[in-house]
Amino acid sequence: MADSNQQQALAHESVGRLLFRLAVPAITAQLVNMLYNIVDRIYIGHIEGIGADALTGVGVTFPIIMIVSAFSSLVGMGGAPRSSIKQGEGDEAGAEETLSNCFVVLIGISVVLTVLFLIFKGDLLMMFGASEVTFPYADRYLAIYLCGTIFVQISLGMNAFITSQGYAMTSMLTVIIGAAINIVLDPIFIFGFGMDVTGAALATVISQAVSAVWVLLFLFGKRSRLRIRTKYFRPRAKILLPVFALGISPFIMQSTESLLNVAFNSSLQTYGGDLAVGAMTILSSMMQVLNLPLTGLTQGAQPIISFNYGAGNIDRVRKTFRLLLISALSFSTFFWLLVMLFPGVFVSLFNNSDPQLREITIWAIRIYLAAALIMGAQLACQQTFIAVGQAKSSLFLALLRKIILLIPMIYILPNFFDDKVFAVFLAEPVSDILAVATTVTLFSVQFRKILKSREKELGLAK
Repeated sequence: MADSNQQQALAHESVGRLLFRLAVPAITAQLVNMLYNIVDRIYIGHIEGIGADALTGVGVTFPIIMIVSAFSSLVGMGGAPRSSIKQGEGDEAGAEETLSNCFVVLIGISVVLTVLFLIFKGDLLMMFGASEVTFPYADRYLAIYLCGTIFVQISLGMNAFITSQGYAMTSMLTVIIGAAINIVLDPIFIFGFGMDVTGAALATVISQAVSAVWVLLFLFGKRSRLRIRTKYFRPRAKILLPVFALGISPFIMQSTESLLNVAFNSSLQTYGGDLAVGAMTILSSMMQVLNLPLTGLTQGAQPIISFNYGAGNIDRVRKTFRLLLISALSFSTFFWLLVMLFPGVFVSLFNNSDPQLREITIWAIRIYLAAALIMGAQLACQQTFIAVGQAKSSLFLALLRKIILLIPMIYILPNFFDDKVFAVFLAEPVSDILAVATTVTLFSVQFRKILKSREKELGLAK
């Protein structure tokens, strides 16, 4: 779609057709991104002789990796909706200043995170559930991965600004290019060069670097409607504070995955040892299989909702959300059915050589993902709050599921069950049910008020 037609499509094209056209590339990108995130674990889990221990070691690095990704969401997912809303309001200069300020901030964040995590990675890995057996694998993988922090920040954080402009195919290619390189390099480095986890990390860093270059070539080039401009490189509080306020919700959603993994891994290490922690590594990957396509769907809806909210096209905002909710629930229900009926198929992707690990994971997956069918509603409502700039509501919902409910449940439920490992896994569906019920109730009340308030603000109220 040419630049001159981009905003017209967001404002006037059929909502169903537009959502499909924007969401399919975004979902495809997230599915490929899922491979990007878990392909290392799939290959590592099949390394002869050390697969199970190496897989568990890499799983222990997941909290730190999620924190790195979370900062890209703080800036990218906070800045992209702000930029879209400004476009809807006709403020092109404000949209470009938001984009450029966010780019500079991401560079600064990259430097700080790289230095801090390289200094403290050993202590953090032991805190996050590494044992004497799994620590060497975790340490080697993370040391290489952290050297690519700047590439993660740029490829993830700045790609959100490509998606928010409606360039869904370009955004998809960002992920596909990186994932394809990663998938090709992984077996070469891991098995061909005999580098095991070091090779997996090196393949990931190289692929992220290529993705980052692709993003920058687009956003500095002439194809993008909004461009990174050096005249806006001086960070301004007026621009960044609203970005951080809106981005704090997705930041918490991702960064709390780190706390969540610490809570799960430490508890499971206590009650079930390395075997239970290894199962959790696979289960967290399965949660990604659910969440990433849903994230792609919400990313497809975000430009439509944000632009039309800014432009005052409230009916299109309502129609887009309804379609988003139906689509998200349909996917999460389909995923839940597959997992409940064929758990062994999913587990086999990660490890098929250790019968004990396979047995405990198949048992645990039906417990851990028991409430997955309703998670579509959680993400649809939560991300719509972000799309219309509602920082406080999205922040509360981000805190609710993981911090207020899930982490306490991990420590509380084992006090009521003889099977402590079962109780730890049970914390996930119990928290999911409570969180979704709260989210849907809050959203049904607040969303109407938000849209009516916007109509009054623009003089559109009937």
